[in-house]
Order: sequence, then C-alpha cells, then structure tokens
Amino acid sequence: MQLKRVLILEDDLETVSVLLGKLASLENELMKSDRKVEFSFMVMSEYTDVDTMINGLDAESFDIILLDRDCKVAGSFHILDIEKFGVDKVISISSTPPYNEDAKQRGVKRVAHKDYANLTTFADAVMDHIKELI
Repeated sequence: MQLKRVLILEDDLETVSVLLGKLASLENELMKSDRKVEFSFMVMSEYTDVDTMINGLDAESFDIILLDRDCKVAGSFHILDIEKFGVDKVISISSTPPYNEDAKQRGVKRVAHKDYANLTTFADAVMDHIKELI
C-alpha cells in the first residue's frame, strides 16, 4: 500500500467538497486494484497559512499539490514555494486563465481550469492529473 499526501490550497467550500468526494472515490477505486493507494490530505483556505506553515516544511511533505490562486482574505496561494516543493507535483486549479498561466510561467505543467458551472467535470480533470502523478 502507498500513501500519497495531497495539499489542497482552495478557499471555496463547494469546490473543496467536490474535490474531496472525487478523491474519496479515486481512493476506493485504487484500493480495489493492484495499486493500493490511500490519500492523506490537508486543506488550507488562507494564503497566510501557506506562508507561515507550509513553506517551512520539507519538500517531501506533499506528493500532490492542488493550487488555486485567490483566497477570501485578499491574498494569493501563489505565495507557495512551488520551486522548492517541485513543479511536477503541482496542479494549477484557478478559474481565471491568466492565473493558471502565471503558474505555468513558474514551471507548472498540469492545469485543470476550474469551472464553477460544472465543478464535477473540473474535478474529474483534476483526478486525471492525480492519476498521472501516482
């Protein structure tokens, strides 16, 4: 059995709810397969927590990072030290295309454009990226 640590930097409760539901379904699917993967996860909803708690952690602390940009306390989750944690671990999940482009400029290769009108399709795209990472 493998444990994959997922950091979710997202402040929208509905988005987090859909992502966690899809992540639970993916875990159930994987545990029934030969791959046997379980997820551990942390959700941060304020960019200040990223600066004070996350950036000081070791680069190996997370296997997958879901990175939104804006948060409700008027800051940016892009304060994350992406380069330290590894651009290959990051999936940019902003609803604003220029913010996903900003992440790409920092080396992020995986993007799932968040569409509030269809969060299920968005979350499916995120799960596809997570499958690539595991």
